Amino acid sequence: MEATIHQKNEQHEQKKFKVIPIMIALLISGFIGMFSETALNVALSDLMTLLHIEPATVQWLTTGYLLTLGILVPVSGLLLQWFTTRQLFVTAIIFSILGTLIAALAPNFEMLMLARVVQAIGTGIMLPLMFNTILVIFPPEKRGAAMGIIGLVIMFAPAIGPTIAGLLIEHLSWHWIFWLSLPFLVLSLVCGIFFMQNVSKITKPKIDFLSILLSSLGFGGIVYGFSSAGEGSGGWSSTKVIVALAVGVVALVLFALRQLRMKQPMINLRAFKYPMFTLGVLMVFISMMIILSSMLVLPMFLQRGFGKTAFYAGLIMLPGGIINGIMSPIMGRLFDKYGPRWLVFPGFLVAAVMLWFFASVTPTSAIFLVIVLHTCLMIGISMIMMPAQTNGLNQLPQQYYPDGTAIMNTLQQVAGAIGTAVAVSIMTAGQTRYMSHAANPNMLDALTTGVQDAFMFGMIVALIGFVSALFIKRVHVK
Repeated sequence: MEATIHQKNEQHEQKKFKVIPIMIALLISGFIGMFSETALNVALSDLMTLLHIEPATVQWLTTGYLLTLGILVPVSGLLLQWFTTRQLFVTAIIFSILGTLIAALAPNFEMLMLARVVQAIGTGIMLPLMFNTILVIFPPEKRGAAMGIIGLVIMFAPAIGPTIAGLLIEHLSWHWIFWLSLPFLVLSLVCGIFFMQNVSKITKPKIDFLSILLSSLGFGGIVYGFSSAGEGSGGWSSTKVIVALAVGVVALVLFALRQLRMKQPMINLRAFKYPMFTLGVLMVFISMMIILSSMLVLPMFLQRGFGKTAFYAGLIMLPGGIINGIMSPIMGRLFDKYGPRWLVFPGFLVAAVMLWFFASVTPTSAIFLVIVLHTCLMIGISMIMMPAQTNGLNQLPQQYYPDGTAIMNTLQQVAGAIGTAVAVSIMTAGQTRYMSHAANPNMLDALTTGVQDAFMFGMIVALIGFVSALFIKRVHVK
């Protein structure tokens, strides 16, 4: 009887929300956040030349962004319970505008790095807010389709980002990537001020500063350790890497123990007692490792190996990104109808096979082959991400939504940092090994060897996901 009343109350609350204006405000901000993040990837090779920096240094423009998210996103569960949806939305957009403006004016690497950190603060607030809002304003039977629309917009940004960035770099400069984003962010701010409604309940739980410190040291240490492994000659054996990883692991263990003992934890880790949520987190983690490592390695290979311009590299990756965006709402509807198993399982298989083919691509391979492989890889990823995420979150009771979205978004950023760092270090190690063993070494063959090793790493990760997909079951929400 109580459950029925609770359900009716929930449905009544959902009907009060102006869903379309809220979605428009969220989608514009999500689109621009993803656009500026991925558009910069295609500019990395140019930035290395213009700013006189090494691959391991330029990687920090991605890793520093992820490091900030890794520290900030765990706190998002707390922020969602302390501040209104409107307050958080406006704050996130203001940080994004400020970071984009600094980047647009940046004269050197240091200022661009600062801009990325400020942008990441905005994204770190926005990502959990977006997913938490969708969980509240949509009933479970419509969440797949809603997540699909979010996926369409968010995945369309990485699709056109590299192409537009390449065009801007060729005819103007990399600064214009950010100048172009700025008016859209201002539009998003206006939409948020006029249309955004407060959807979450403000409970103002007690703030535990020790938990925040342990979380920051834990996630920050892990991300920093993995990222530093791609730098310098020391690699994984350097003191900096070992200390950072050790501090990160110890802090995370202490953080987890503290959360489980607290009456009002910062992040309620009891969400992990729901098996499909745990499995969903693992699958999203694996998918993010694959996406961000390949999005870093492939544009670099196309420009430095194939000798293509930034614009051409962006065009090559355009079909895959567009197909991924189009597939997202289709996968959402298929998920609502059939559940996750028949999407996630073949999705990992497709991703693994494509990465295996990528591991044999050379600068003499046909460009058409690269386009087909990248497009098929993106189809595989679209079959995994949204179904695994939605199925996992659906199993959580409503009071765990802020915790569930915080956990999932935090581990996505950690996965991205680990994926890019390991891919870069494997690529660098492959190049070094080739140069020391080859009879007549040259830089092009060394790069090819390193890139092929990085894609082989991606394939192994995808196979681990394939095995985990055997255990997924559909969550039936009452």
